[in-house]
Amino acid sequence: MADSIHKVLFVNSEMSPYLPENGISNIGRVLPQGIQERKKEIRCFMPKYGSINERKHQLHEVIRLSGMNIIISDVDRPLIIKVASIPAARIQVYFIDNEDYFRRKQTTRDSDGNLFWDNDERAIFFARGVLETVKKLRWAPDIIHCQGWISHLLPVYLKKSYKDDPIFSSSKVVTSLYNELSSDTFSESFAKKALFGGVSSEDLSFLEKPDGINLAKTAARFSDGVIFGTADLDSELKNYCSSLPGCKILPFDPKSMADGSYVEAYSTFYDEL
Repeated sequence: MADSIHKVLFVNSEMSPYLPENGISNIGRVLPQGIQERKKEIRCFMPKYGSINERKHQLHEVIRLSGMNIIISDVDRPLIIKVASIPAARIQVYFIDNEDYFRRKQTTRDSDGNLFWDNDERAIFFARGVLETVKKLRWAPDIIHCQGWISHLLPVYLKKSYKDDPIFSSSKVVTSLYNELSSDTFSESFAKKALFGGVSSEDLSFLEKPDGINLAKTAARFSDGVIFGTADLDSELKNYCSSLPGCKILPFDPKSMADGSYVEAYSTFYDEL
């Protein structure tokens, strides 16, 4: 696929400078710039968490992309799209927003450290919101790179609900996996709520036990490539990914993460899919 990789869509749970620096948010910021510098066209998406200072980062709503509703559990949820730029990197970032899901100041847990009860619905809304917005942009990505738990439903929606959409007809999906929420559990009705389009109960069978590991397995199951994003990735998850037929694996490389050469390694990985 090397000669046909022109457009890469990054779907991130976190990006600096919009959220504090950590391993995931730093890759979310550095990787798109590095891929763009390799003459690829890119787009970036992340949730518009309430902790993001809209005035400081000059976010503004994109009226032509907003206005659609996403139905979850028979409730219409308005989809609002905002955009901002990182001038130093010439990167434009699209933000998925909804007052019920993303206005709270914390990202994943409340002030007592408990997972938000509606994290399952937030992941559903985010994944579907990204895909619907990309359709409106009429921008056909060759690679969709998902990073962070809140993006983990996008691979199954892409391969099952949007498989016949011409915008995504040639898209390959890559998922980076980390030890996020591994032992935490989501709502027991996660799988039922996530049903949409051509997605069946069998496609979401792992979510019968709705924890972080099984959400990550669901993402890997429908990915064309999986990147191990941390040295201590859960062994059960690693073994499962390695058993998937036709799914390419990029192991974790501490040296490339330390010196920044992972950008080139990721770019090569995209080309090999």
